[in-house]
Amino acid sequence: MSNAELQARKVQAIARGQGNAYPVYVERALNAELWDVEGKRYIDFGTGIAVCNTGHSHPKVVAAVKAQLDNFSHTCVMVNPYESAVALAEQLNRIAPGDSDKKAIFVTTGAEAVENCVKIARAHTGRRGVIAFNGGFHGRTNLTMALTGKITPYKHQFGPFAGDIFHAPYPVAFHGVSVKDSLKAIEHLFKVDIAPCDVAAIVVEPVQGEGGFYAAPPEFLQALRALCDQHGIVLVMDEIQTGFGRTGKMFSCEHAGVEPDLMTMAKGIAGGFPLAAVVGKSEIMDAPLPGGLGGTYGGSPVGCVAALAVLEVMQEEQLVERAVKIGDSFNQALSALKEQYPQLIGEVRNQGAMIAMELVIDGDSEQPNTALTQAIIANAAAHGLVLLACGFYGNVIRFLPALTISDEIMAEGLAKFKTLFESLVN
Repeated sequence: MSNAELQARKVQAIARGQGNAYPVYVERALNAELWDVEGKRYIDFGTGIAVCNTGHSHPKVVAAVKAQLDNFSHTCVMVNPYESAVALAEQLNRIAPGDSDKKAIFVTTGAEAVENCVKIARAHTGRRGVIAFNGGFHGRTNLTMALTGKITPYKHQFGPFAGDIFHAPYPVAFHGVSVKDSLKAIEHLFKVDIAPCDVAAIVVEPVQGEGGFYAAPPEFLQALRALCDQHGIVLVMDEIQTGFGRTGKMFSCEHAGVEPDLMTMAKGIAGGFPLAAVVGKSEIMDAPLPGGLGGTYGGSPVGCVAALAVLEVMQEEQLVERAVKIGDSFNQALSALKEQYPQLIGEVRNQGAMIAMELVIDGDSEQPNTALTQAIIANAAAHGLVLLACGFYGNVIRFLPALTISDEIMAEGLAKFKTLFESLVN
C-alpha cells in the first residue's frame, strides 16, 4: 500500500477537519526516526507535537506497557484503582515546582486538563472569570477554544463560546509587546470588563506553543504570581507542550522561579500514550466535591505505567540536561543560517529543546513570511524531514526533537533542513 493510496482512503473516511500535515503514513518509528509504508526514512523534528520526548518506542516504555497489558488494560481509576496511578500521582506531586503540598488528578487529554483547572479554580474561589492571552492555545473543546487566543483554524465557525473569558496581550519583544504592556492590559480588564474579585484564574503558557514559541520573560511570570496573590486569583500554568524536560527544566515555569497554584501536564508525560494530569496545591485541588472531577479513561493503567517509565528514563539518561545541549546545537546551526539570510529569518529563539525560527519579509518583524513557511513544510518530506509550523501568522518553523536524539542524527537533520531552506530561497 502506497502513501497516495492511503491518503485517498483517508480523505474518504475521515472528516476534513481532522487534516494531516503530511501524506506520509508511518509503518514504524524508533527514537528520532520514522519509516513510512513505502520504506522511506525521515528524521522526526516534531515528535508527535512534543509527545515523544523520550523518543519513539523507547525500550523501557515499551516493556512497561507490554507487562501491564498482560495484567489488565482498564478498570477505571474511579471504580477500582491501582497502584500505578497512586505511584504516578506521588511522583508528579514530588516533581511539580514549589514546596507546597500537592495533589493530582488524571484525565486523558490536555484540553481536559485545562478545563479541569478552570473547574477547580472556580470551585475554590467561588468566582466566574478567567483571563488568558492573545496567541495562546489551550485546546479544541468549547471552553478551551474560548481560552485560545487565535481564531483560524481553532475557533472559526465554532461559536458561541463559553462566557466570562477575557484576553490580554502576551509579551513578545520581537513584536513590540512589552511586559509592561501586558500587565497594563490586565489592569485595564479590571477597570473595564471584570473586577479582580470576580476572576477565578489566570491561565498562561510559560512558552506559547501554537502561538509561536515565545517564552514569557521571567519578570512577567513573577508579576502574574504577585498579581494573583494580591487578588486571590488562581495562577494556572499550562505546561502541556513545555513539560517533561522540553525546555531544559522539568517544567518551564522553573526558569522564572514561579510556583503555580495549578498546572497542566500532558504530551510528553507518557511517551506517546494518552494521559494528562492536573497537579496543584492541595487546598485548591480539594475544592471540588467527590465525583466532580474525573473521566472514564483518565489515569489509564497503560498510560500510568508508561509515564512512570518515562520518568525513569528522564532521570537515567539525564534528558533535562540533554535538552539544553540540543537547544544550543539547534540555535547555533539556525543562527548561522540567519546570518546568511537576515532578510528572511527574523529571529531564532529557544528555551531548551523548544526551538523556533520566525520567517519574515525584508527583515521586518511585522511582515510575516507565511508563504515560505508553508513551502518549507510542504517540501520537508521530500528531504526526509518531519517539521511543524506554528505562530499567530503561521510564519514560524518549530523544532521539537526527541530529547534522546543522537548527535549524529541531529546533525544530519539540521544539514537536511539547510538544504531544504536553500532550495526554496535561492
